[in-house]
Amino acid sequence: MAVFLSDLVQYRKLLLMILVLGIGGTHLSGFQMSVINYTSPYIQKFINETWLERYGSVLQQETLTLLWSFIVSMYCVGGMIGCLCSGYLTAKYGKKKCLLFNDAVLIVATLNTGFSRRAKSFEMILIGRFLEGIGAALVLFCLLLGIHMNAHVQYAGEISPKKFRGFVNVTCSVFLALGKAVARILGLRDLLGTEDMWNVLLSFSGLVALIQLLFLPFFPESPPYLLLQKGDKDGCLKAMEQLWGEENYHTEFDDMLKEKAVTKGTKIMNVLEVLREPSVYPQLCTMLLLLLSLQLCGLSAITFYTTEIFQTANLQENIIPYVALGVATSELISIIFCSSIIDRFGRRILLWGGYLLMALILVLLETSLLLSVSKCSLGVDLHLKSLCRTAIVSLSSDDRFLWMRYCSVTLIFLFIIAYGIGPAGAVASVMNEIFTLSTRSSAFVIGGIVIWLGLTFTGMLFPFAVMVLGPFCFLIFIAVLVTAAVLIYLFLPETKGRSISEITEEFKTRQFKRKHHRRVEKNATEERTFCTRL
Repeated sequence: MAVFLSDLVQYRKLLLMILVLGIGGTHLSGFQMSVINYTSPYIQKFINETWLERYGSVLQQETLTLLWSFIVSMYCVGGMIGCLCSGYLTAKYGKKKCLLFNDAVLIVATLNTGFSRRAKSFEMILIGRFLEGIGAALVLFCLLLGIHMNAHVQYAGEISPKKFRGFVNVTCSVFLALGKAVARILGLRDLLGTEDMWNVLLSFSGLVALIQLLFLPFFPESPPYLLLQKGDKDGCLKAMEQLWGEENYHTEFDDMLKEKAVTKGTKIMNVLEVLREPSVYPQLCTMLLLLLSLQLCGLSAITFYTTEIFQTANLQENIIPYVALGVATSELISIIFCSSIIDRFGRRILLWGGYLLMALILVLLETSLLLSVSKCSLGVDLHLKSLCRTAIVSLSSDDRFLWMRYCSVTLIFLFIIAYGIGPAGAVASVMNEIFTLSTRSSAFVIGGIVIWLGLTFTGMLFPFAVMVLGPFCFLIFIAVLVTAAVLIYLFLPETKGRSISEITEEFKTRQFKRKHHRRVEKNATEERTFCTRL
């Protein structure tokens, strides 16, 4: 650990750039995804009051719900559009320029949401959320949600030396968790989570974007982008020296020259070309496995049941938001811990080990919920969701099951910690390492589309799954976690400390072995058939 910290001090300029990238990158995506929950009642009331003042009639509940769903879904619509544009923009103009452009878009977005209350226009909130989604797509692209996530993740991965690549890639997830925690803190009713300050809370992301807009121009463009795409050898050397110091970049530069020689004459592939290229299929399948397993790991179910499980422990209503803040803080701390160990233990063990641990915790939590249901009277209402709520009330007044109440709360924290130490940090690192520069932008576009579609359908279908299955919905996530752990253990190569060309060759070797094995089996069958006929 002491060596690791001393190396970080040596790369202090790189750390400063990671900080600037993070606060205006995935930090904003985490904040924007979480903050809408704390402004929900105030925005709906604002829509109703605005409608009444304009048209002299109160909105029907169905219409109000529809308008509110538009405000929420505009973020995903903007994210999809931003994701489709991000691959072309980052390949043509570079990650740095894309992030600066994205900061300007976010400032315009927050001006719309910030002044919507004074202008008495809920349409400005719709415009603001749409623009924020476009920005989120670029950042996630550079992590994998929209412009600022796409650009941020790729940018962070490309400016890091090989020995810190895992650490730097995980910082994308660290800032994402930090954004969620900041949204929870500012969303408290003691701060900005009030009826008078909700528009200021929504505008906070504009201030962060302004900070990045002011400081990012002092840092260089990505060295691999300068050398491999622009052919600017001097610019690449200057950028590496500025970020890593005079004595620390020669080995990395030689690796980039080797990659350039291998990819000489290879152009940046668009999305259709990547989809038609068989040699990229193993990497694409790996990326889809990681993204789908991350979205279906059960985090949404945990979030859905968190408040009710906290009520089981007889926590006061005014205390629950602070306990929920503790959950978010646990996620942040666990991801920070992951960033310090990922380059020591590797990516594979954190992924499959983390998924298995999460599955075990969900099994225990599922058992706790089912025991809760079995201990209460079934009554007339056979709806499983109602049974879970009835169990909560029953257990809250029964001291015999005190241990069960606090056991569920403890399992919530353990699940979040396992999520942070394992897949939350390792997925972004693996995705950055398995694609070459010619395919990375388009692959991240495909991944971004999968993420946005997943967010949309998960948000639409999960409430109905809870209505139908109740606490049994955890069984779906347990199956996903176990399946993902097995597939990762069997098929994902370790990427720690290896160059992109070595990782690509590993995928090709695995694919060749499978084809060779099939060919040998086919030849053996033909020989046996020939012998039988003879």
